[in-house]
Amino acid sequence: MTTVSRRAALTPRQLTRTGERLSFVYLERCVVHRDANAITAEDAEGTTHIPSATIGTLLLGPGTRITHQAMSVLGETGSAVCWVGEQGVRYYAGGRALTRSSALAEAQAVQWANIRSRLGVARAMYRLRFPDEDPAGLTRHELLGREGRRLKDCYRAQSARTGVPWRGRRYTPGDFSSGDAVNQAITAAAQCTYGIAHAVVASLGCSPALGFVHSGHELSFVLDIADLYKTEIGIPLAFDVAAEDEEDVGSRTRRALRDRINETSLLDRCVNDIKKLLLGKEMAANTATNDAPDVVTLQSDRGQEVAAGRNYGGEGDFDVLETTW
Repeated sequence: MTTVSRRAALTPRQLTRTGERLSFVYLERCVVHRDANAITAEDAEGTTHIPSATIGTLLLGPGTRITHQAMSVLGETGSAVCWVGEQGVRYYAGGRALTRSSALAEAQAVQWANIRSRLGVARAMYRLRFPDEDPAGLTRHELLGREGRRLKDCYRAQSARTGVPWRGRRYTPGDFSSGDAVNQAITAAAQCTYGIAHAVVASLGCSPALGFVHSGHELSFVLDIADLYKTEIGIPLAFDVAAEDEEDVGSRTRRALRDRINETSLLDRCVNDIKKLLLGKEMAANTATNDAPDVVTLQSDRGQEVAAGRNYGGEGDFDVLETTW
């Protein structure tokens, strides 16, 4: 009898390309198991088979249980797995990244390590948020000042649109109920957006800590990405929820944001925005993160890379070394 442990692992050439996969598959209130090279989702309505090689990132929502065999096949097929709240509005934990390539992680580190390029990415983030304004040449202090003014303008505009009074941003960490209804809604929307951004950052293999606007926190880059959608999605939605009713604001905001995530394909948009910010528009358009060949190289002098699996200690022909993972 064939057992899971005796099945050969799939090679990168056998895997489905990123562009042909479903970017994100969300499951909740079911048991996830394995059937050959597919995963199964079993609930009260029956069993659904999902070819594991077609999944980019599997989001496991509330009420899910997953077997060891299911995790094994997801690992073999290069799918990322994240444990999240309802519709991804919380991030709890993650498995391996979607890609075997370090391209995005290295690009993030290179951009972050240089003061000029780090500022360049911060300006690009500002441009994504406010496309009607060119931040070229602005210092960090000027960027922060302009962002603050744009946020104040956004709060005032949404207050006028919805008729919800705005008395300023009020939030006490650890005391959600201390703010008025609209402040509670803004806080709930922000926290949910952090979860979404964290799930995407983890699935792409980027570092959550290497931020370009935020700094000094393990989730600095997550906060950077979440802020890209604050004035477009988070704040308007929060005012809409507060305008409807002042009761049960937190849960209603999370449900409304859940629906907006699906309507706007926000998860896919996060992926594309991160690629553009770290790789540039041209390279991002032509690069799928796990389409790169599964090749390990060694770093040499002057930025050169040489083949791995060879012994460089002798002269003439190199000895080939066996490399296993």
